Amino acid sequence: MPRNLTRTYHHADSLSRMRNAMGSSAPRERKKELRENPIRALAKAVFLLEQLAEEREATPRRLAELIDEPRTTTYRLLRSLEALDLVEAGAQAGSYRLGWKLMRLGAAVVERLDERQAALPVMERIHEHVGETVFLLVRRGLNAVCIERLEGLRVQSLALRLGGSLPLHVGAGPRALLAFEPESEWEAYVDDGGLTFMNEAAIGPKALYRELAETRERGYAVSDEDVTPGIASIGAPILDYAGEVRAALSIGGMKSLVLGDDRETIIRLLVDGARDISRSLGHEAA
Repeated sequence: MPRNLTRTYHHADSLSRMRNAMGSSAPRERKKELRENPIRALAKAVFLLEQLAEEREATPRRLAELIDEPRTTTYRLLRSLEALDLVEAGAQAGSYRLGWKLMRLGAAVVERLDERQAALPVMERIHEHVGETVFLLVRRGLNAVCIERLEGLRVQSLALRLGGSLPLHVGAGPRALLAFEPESEWEAYVDDGGLTFMNEAAIGPKALYRELAETRERGYAVSDEDVTPGIASIGAPILDYAGEVRAALSIGGMKSLVLGDDRETIIRLLVDGARDISRSLGHEAA
C-alpha cells in the first residue's frame, strides 16, 4: 500500500504500527533512550518538525543535515512522527512534509487567539490610568466596528458606540486599522468609495495617503476633532501571529485632556498596550 494513502486505523492501532515499524531491536533502544532522557528525544522531534516547516518538503538525508543527527536517528524520528500523522509522504519520492494532524493542532491554537479576550485586561488597565473612553475596533469592509468600549469618566457622548462603526479614514482607531495594511489596501479603499463619507473629515486620496504614511511612521494615529468637535483620540494597531492587522486600540476624550499635558503618557500607555495585546495574539515584534 502506498504510504500516502489516508489512514483509517484508530489511535491504539497507530501506536501499534509505530512500534512494529521500528523493527525488532529498535523498540528496546527507543525505550532506553526515552527512559534516560525523554525531553531530549522530544526536543529532537520538535526540532525536526520546525526544520520541515521551513523546508516545506525534504528528504531524510536533508533533514539529518539540518538537525545535525545521524541518518538512522532521523529515519527513526520520521517513522515515529509518520505513525502519529505528524508527518506524511511528500510529493517527491522519498521526501516528507508536515502531516494533517499539525493543521488541526495549529487551528486549535489560532481559535483561542480572540482579540477581545486578549484586549480587555489591557483596556481596563489603560482606563484605570487615564479615565478616558477606551475602544477596541476591527475592520469590516470599508468600516471600523467597535467591538468593546469602556466608558470615560468625563465624556459619555462620543460618536462611536459599542457595535457602531466609522469609515476607515475617520478617527484615530479606524485610521490605525487602515494605515498598517499594505499600501495596495489604501488604494483599494479609495477605489471602493471609502472617501464618500462627508463631514469635517472630508479628505482627498493624496491627503489620505500622506496621513496614513505618517501614522505608520510614528506607530499610532491621531484624530483632532475630525469626528466630533472638541473630541480627540489616539489609535494604535494590534497585530496577530502573521504580522497582519487584527484590530485597533484607541483612547478618546476631551481634546484638552487627550492632546494636552498628558499626551505623551497617554500615547505610551496606548502603544504599549497594543503591543501587549499583539504579543498575546502571537505577534513577535522585530
